[in-house]
Amino acid sequence: MVALERREGALVLPGFVNAHSHAFHRALRGVSETRSGDFWTWRELMYEVADRLDPDSYRELATCVYAEMLLAGYTSVGEFHYLHHGPGGVPYDDPNEMSWAILEAAETAGIRLCLLDACYLQASASGDPLEGPQRRFGDDGGDGWSRRVTAALESGRFAPSSLARLGVAVHSVRAVPRPAMESVVAWSAEEEAPLHVHVSEQRRENEECLAALATTPTDLLHSAGVIGPRTTAVHATHLRPTEVTRYGLARSCVCACPTTERDLGDGVGPFSDLAEAGAVLCIGSDSHAVIDPFEETRSLETHQRLVTERRGVMTVGELLEAASGGGARSLGWQGGTDGDTVEVRLAGSPGPAGADGTDDEVLAARVLFGAGPRDVERVTVAGRAVVEGGEHVGLGPPGAVAERLAAVIGRLLS
Repeated sequence: MVALERREGALVLPGFVNAHSHAFHRALRGVSETRSGDFWTWRELMYEVADRLDPDSYRELATCVYAEMLLAGYTSVGEFHYLHHGPGGVPYDDPNEMSWAILEAAETAGIRLCLLDACYLQASASGDPLEGPQRRFGDDGGDGWSRRVTAALESGRFAPSSLARLGVAVHSVRAVPRPAMESVVAWSAEEEAPLHVHVSEQRRENEECLAALATTPTDLLHSAGVIGPRTTAVHATHLRPTEVTRYGLARSCVCACPTTERDLGDGVGPFSDLAEAGAVLCIGSDSHAVIDPFEETRSLETHQRLVTERRGVMTVGELLEAASGGGARSLGWQGGTDGDTVEVRLAGSPGPAGADGTDDEVLAARVLFGAGPRDVERVTVAGRAVVEGGEHVGLGPPGAVAERLAAVIGRLLS
C-alpha cells in the first residue's frame, strides 16, 4: 500500500493527482440541473461558455479552479486543453495565447501542471466541418496542430526544472481523423510525451463511429497506433471485453471521472476489469461538477458496487494508488512528485472521526471514505506549502477563492 505518515492528530498522504480537467467547464456547475437531457444537450451549454472566454477571463477562471483543487488536496492536474483560438477560430497573434493563460494560472495557484494540448479538427466521425464555437478548437489540419504545439514546446516555458510539462491529446474519434491521429502519436513518441484521448464516454459515440467508419473507437485508435504505455484513455465507459483486454495488454492508463460520469449520465466503466487486465487506473474531476479527490476516489469503488452488487471491489491500497501514483504516471510525473503531500486532520474533524489508533489500512479507509476538502489542513507541491491551516497561501481562505470564482463565472454567464 502507498506509504502513509502519521502526525499528531493528522495523516499525511501523497498528493492527489487530477489526471483529467477541463478548467472552463467549472462555470457550468449547477447551470443545467433544471433541464432534462444527456451529455449531448449539456455540450451545447458548454459551447456557449467556450465562446465567451478570452485569455484574461480564462486565466482568472483557471486560477480559481486550480486554487480550489489545491484546497481540496489535489497537487497535480492534467489540463485537457482544446480551446485554442479566438472567436470564429481566428488565431491570436500568438496562437498559443490560451495555453499561456492556463500555464500562468497554474503558476499563480502553485499546482503542478501537465498541459495536454488536444488536436480537434472535425465535428463528427463522418468528417463534418467545425461550426460555431467549435471553430475555436481547430487547427489547420494535423500539420497545423503539430506546428503550433512544437512552437509551444520551443518557447522555453516548459523547462525541465519547472512544475509544468507539455503533453498531447487526441480529443476523440469524432474530432480527429486518422491521419491527424498519427501526427499526434508521432509527436508524442518523438518527445516521449503523455498522450490522452477521450474514449467511448457515451454509447452514441460508439454507434456513430461504427456507422461512419465500420469500427469501434478503441479499434480505430489501436489501428492508428494511439494505444500504448504512454496513453491514457479517459472514461472508457462502454467497452467490449476484448477492448478491456487491449488496454490491459498495452499497460495504458485509464482515467475514471466518476463524479462527472454520474453527473452527465454517462454510465459506469468496467474499471475493476481494466485494472485486472493490467491497465493503470487514475482519477480526474473532468467537468468539475465536484472538486473533491476523496469523493472521486471512493466513487471509483462505490460505483463499482452498484454494478457488481458487492463491496470491496477494490482494496484501499488500490484506491490510493489510483488517486496518486496512477495519475502521476498518466501525466509523466512518475518519480518526480515526492514533495507533493496532503495533510488531513483527524482530531476534531467529523468525517474521519475515530481514525486514530488504528492500523494503516483501516486509517486510510476511514480517511478515503469519510474525509473531504474541509479536512485538508496542509498541502505541499515540490516541498513548498501552498495550503496552510486550510487556507491557500497566496489566495486566502476557501471563501475568498469562492468569491473570486463567483465573480468571473458571473461575468461569463451574464
